[in-house]
Amino acid sequence: MRAFLFPGQGSQKVGMGAELAEASAVARQVFEEVDDVLGQNLSRIMREGPEDELTLTENAQPAIMAHAIACLRVLEKEGGIAIADKCDFVAGHSLGEYTALCAVGAFSLADTARLLKLRGRSMQAAVPVGLGAMAALLGADIEKATALAAAAAQGDVCEVANDNDPSQVVLSGHAGAIERAIGLVKEYGIKRGMALPVSAPFHCSLMQPAADAMAEALAKTPAGPMRLPLFANVTAGMVSDPAEVTRLLVAQVTSRVRWRESAIAMREAGVETFVEFGGKVVGPMIKRSAGEVEVASVMSMADIEQLAKAL
Repeated sequence: MRAFLFPGQGSQKVGMGAELAEASAVARQVFEEVDDVLGQNLSRIMREGPEDELTLTENAQPAIMAHAIACLRVLEKEGGIAIADKCDFVAGHSLGEYTALCAVGAFSLADTARLLKLRGRSMQAAVPVGLGAMAALLGADIEKATALAAAAAQGDVCEVANDNDPSQVVLSGHAGAIERAIGLVKEYGIKRGMALPVSAPFHCSLMQPAADAMAEALAKTPAGPMRLPLFANVTAGMVSDPAEVTRLLVAQVTSRVRWRESAIAMREAGVETFVEFGGKVVGPMIKRSAGEVEVASVMSMADIEQLAKAL
């Protein structure tokens, strides 16, 4: 069995999609449609930067999605491959969940771009700059990370935002609490705590205003029927009911991304091959969590051609 994966924020880089757009009219169409619907030249920012503009949450989120969907569409249209025939499940890390849902037809490309632009903007606006922070804990399992978060909170918000794999957990919350957590890592047997270069504390309870904004947007643009089931971030379980998908997307803004548990659940469901579109970030985490599985990454025309042959 096979799962297609879609990366989250942090996988953006200047130059993304440029080679693909040059080689394929199908990819160019994706980038042009996203530019049109957002009323901005996002593809130029993806190609040429500047990096600080691409890294802005409201740009990074639709950019990462557009790149991954371009890779998938080239595979489908030029490789003559239907996702439902060659794949059993999809999953995406944080914003990647929207990309996964676009891939299986729950949202159109235009709606996905609009939703992610709004998601990025509302996540950015939920907490004034400087008040929130995030930190990656390296060499930390979920038990150690949870204990550390509780100790560092001291009345502030300090929560597990991403349970990525057995050795990497991300905390999110008030800047002071995150700073305290980094200072306490050694006491909890954690190798290292590293402040992340993010502009807001994602996936924690401070994001409630953004969750409210997404609830409103998703009420107007609910998920539609899906060609394949999704393993959801919030539950690490399989979901194929559009109403449930919509509910989970709202919860996802303030909830932990259960990526390690999702990897294990997909492996237990029989998935042996994982293909990450548009990045090389979430696949390796899957391998560290699920053990004996095959992981591939698709970012260039050569990658797509290779995958089309393998399928």
